[in-house]
Amino acid sequence: MTTILSEQIKMLDHAAAMELRGTVTQVRGLTVRVSDLPVPVGALIRIKPKSGSSRASSGLDAPGEAEAHQSIFGEVVAFDHDQTIVIPLGTTAGICRGDIVVAEQFHPMVRVGRDLLGRVLDAQGDPIDGAGPMRDRVTRPLTRTPIEPMERPLIDTPLITGIRAIDAFLTVGCGQRLGVFAAPGVGKSILLGMMARNTAAAVNVIALVGERGREVVDFVDNQLGPDGLARSVVICATSDEPALSRVRAALVATVIAEYFRDEGRDVLLMMDSLTRYCHALR
Repeated sequence: MTTILSEQIKMLDHAAAMELRGTVTQVRGLTVRVSDLPVPVGALIRIKPKSGSSRASSGLDAPGEAEAHQSIFGEVVAFDHDQTIVIPLGTTAGICRGDIVVAEQFHPMVRVGRDLLGRVLDAQGDPIDGAGPMRDRVTRPLTRTPIEPMERPLIDTPLITGIRAIDAFLTVGCGQRLGVFAAPGVGKSILLGMMARNTAAAVNVIALVGERGREVVDFVDNQLGPDGLARSVVICATSDEPALSRVRAALVATVIAEYFRDEGRDVLLMMDSLTRYCHALR
């Protein structure tokens, strides 16, 4: 209980002290320009449909329901003179000039907890596996200060992957970064699934960035399997999602891995793929 309370107290440093509102003035490509919204880069915002817009209530929903469902979330990425530039975490279709933009968080946050084990999440950290809601989660910043260089431990302890060729000829150390580069279709995802099932690490955190939608189900059901999923957290942002969601999925996976690391567990963090993550950044 003390840990949960301390995490919530820290969250107050990142919460918005008052409701700040702006107005959509322009949509240009994948970006939305907003006036009168003095929030920092990285802030999470919500675009609310104005009365009478195509995204507003059709009269079939209860009051307030349609607006909540049709709101579009986004992230502040830049400024241009007096304009705040936002990239939506979804399509720009339906956004109108004059829509209200509300600041939700001054700094991006993600909710983490032990209940994440065995779950499949989206880039926002919300479950998409139909296994019900998650409870007992705490809030962590999406971007954290890196560990100081002199505080990093030496890599001197082997991490057993359960794959004999790797453990014998290319031993992986606890805390080491390892890249797997090969042509398409030669078994990189299968290799990651084998490592997740057989590793000595207590927790697997797997980010599927830019995968085709059908490949996510195949990886979870066939490559990972029930035993591997039971001690894993899978975060996915498929190729048909916005680039910002694909970037965010990798960051969310890192925060979740750091959460379990801070609990004293060995964590194997895997991302498929780094190439598609870089493509999303570009």
